Formats: sequence, structure tokens, C-alpha cells
Amino acid sequence: MYWTLELAVYLEDAPWPATRDELIDFALRSGAPMEVVENLDQLPADDSPYENIEEIWPDYPSKEDFLFNEDEY
Repeated sequence: MYWTLELAVYLEDAPWPATRDELIDFALRSGAPMEVVENLDQLPADDSPYENIEEIWPDYPSKEDFLFNEDEY
């Protein structure tokens, strides 16, 4: 399983919290690339919900990771 920002962006609008099956369904309905569906399919098959994308991809960058000052714009 590998994640990139280009793939993870397809889950930003997912209905959190969501189970693996709900995320797969969301990815298919939203037209996400098959790599997203394949990555989600590799998650454990239990019914415990994921609260956000950081639980799926712990290295998901947050706003603090970028040197962008929103006050300047």
C-alpha cells in the first residue's frame, strides 16, 4: 500500500468517520483512481471506523507542514 498526495486528495471529502467498506464505496462513487480503491482494500477488514485520513496514512501532511502564511493573502 502506498499513498501520495494525489491519491489522498480523493479522500478529503469522505464521510468521516467511515469503515473500510464505506471508504471503498465512496472512492468508487466519486471516481477515484483504482490505486485509491486498491490501497483501501488492503486495510484490515474489521468494522472499526476510521476517524480521518491520518489513521489510514499516518504521514499525511497537515497545514503546518507547508510554509504558507494565510494571513498574507
